[in-house]
Amino acid sequence: MPGRMPSASAGVPARKCSLPPSPRSAMPRRSPAPLPHRLQPGGRSTLDATSLKWRPGPMISRKAGDRRASAAFVLFTVALDAICFGIVIPVLPDLVREVSHQPPSQASFYVGALFAVFSLTQFVCAPILGGLSDRYGRRPVLLTSLSALGINSLLWVWVDNLALLFAMRVFAGLFAANVPTASAYIADVTPPEQRARYFGLIGAMFGLGFILGPVIGGILGTYWIRLPFLVSAGLIGCNVLYGTFVLPESLPRERRRPFEWRRANPLASLLRLGRDATSLRLGFAWFATWFAIGAQQTSFILSNQMRFGWNTLDNGLALALGGAAQAVVQGVLVRRVIGRIGARETAICGTLFAAAGYLVYSFAVTPWLMVSGIPILALGAMSGPPVQSLLSAAAGPQKQGEVQGGLASLQGLAMVLGPLVMGTLFAAATRPHGPVHVPGAPFMLAALACLAAAIGLRRVSVPDAGTATAAAEAGRA
Repeated sequence: MPGRMPSASAGVPARKCSLPPSPRSAMPRRSPAPLPHRLQPGGRSTLDATSLKWRPGPMISRKAGDRRASAAFVLFTVALDAICFGIVIPVLPDLVREVSHQPPSQASFYVGALFAVFSLTQFVCAPILGGLSDRYGRRPVLLTSLSALGINSLLWVWVDNLALLFAMRVFAGLFAANVPTASAYIADVTPPEQRARYFGLIGAMFGLGFILGPVIGGILGTYWIRLPFLVSAGLIGCNVLYGTFVLPESLPRERRRPFEWRRANPLASLLRLGRDATSLRLGFAWFATWFAIGAQQTSFILSNQMRFGWNTLDNGLALALGGAAQAVVQGVLVRRVIGRIGARETAICGTLFAAAGYLVYSFAVTPWLMVSGIPILALGAMSGPPVQSLLSAAAGPQKQGEVQGGLASLQGLAMVLGPLVMGTLFAAATRPHGPVHVPGAPFMLAALACLAAAIGLRRVSVPDAGTATAAAEAGRA
């Protein structure tokens, strides 16, 4: 064939090609450009982790559109989780009273028990789901949890007795892994110095969902007490369809690890969180602030009904105002405060504001005084993202699911004890013929818990230079 060069081993001198050289052949050869880092729905990665600009976490994609789409899904999932959680709060006391035929003081105990059963189940199952997400990826766990949440919302329509109410809360707790899995997803695709910011955005989306949830529950609940659950199921179904066809996997196969039952033990997960004094104090602060939220869950609506005569819509709007304030705090304020004063000091300020807000709730004698405590308590939301970020930074890239699952277990334990203690305290303090009548008693205990958290955070070691730089970058972002 003309222009073909014989092999050098044949001993024949190579002939010059009769064709003129192509202009492209005269150009110097360049190494091929690296393939874009796309994570396919099956979890396959086309780019090795060593080519990333930062280590150790992988980036989801080099294309801004892919990153935005994935982040939007994760954040929207968190918002949906909060909507479904918030929908229950304004209608649950009335639903309990409808199916149990009990007075408000006794209904508060059942409300607390329902929240406790959900949280106990979540406490047991969250580490298992976190370990499964480390083994099989975040995507399948997230979609499975969403699907179960949608089924749970749909089944609420047919609940007609207390036994079924408790069964539905157990079912919801079995798959309550949306927020910790979303947090692990964010940890996979963000550099360490930006995680506090993105954890704050997760909190902001939870706050945004908590705005819509109580409003939906309050407004639709006035027409039919079960109508909000149908709306919730429809929204979740749309999100599951979107995630099935669009959501990429964030955890490459080379960063996965085998599932181990000993790591899925919730008590062992808690012990691993407390492996040193700093982690133990951060974990205690996380526990105490969530324990205090039990007062909000069990006593906010019933105490407002007793003291001010608020109805379902009034309570739903008040909860929505709190969600809006929390979204502003965690979406805008928290990263700026971290950049100025540091992560530990931000967490301390948050717990002190929460304590002040609960004290206002405790002694409010007029509706407007109660409303004035809502933005004060919302400032307490500054404590969560810094604590979560400091614990995440202490873990390796292969343990983000385990850490987030451990935090979810600790949160679940707090929300087992919190609603039980607060609901029992409210029932004892508001008995019709009891020695005292103090509807604000649970909020006093919540304020003490937040003060204890602030004391524990004050003893946390000051972050090193690397962590401080990360916090500053999060604040400037």
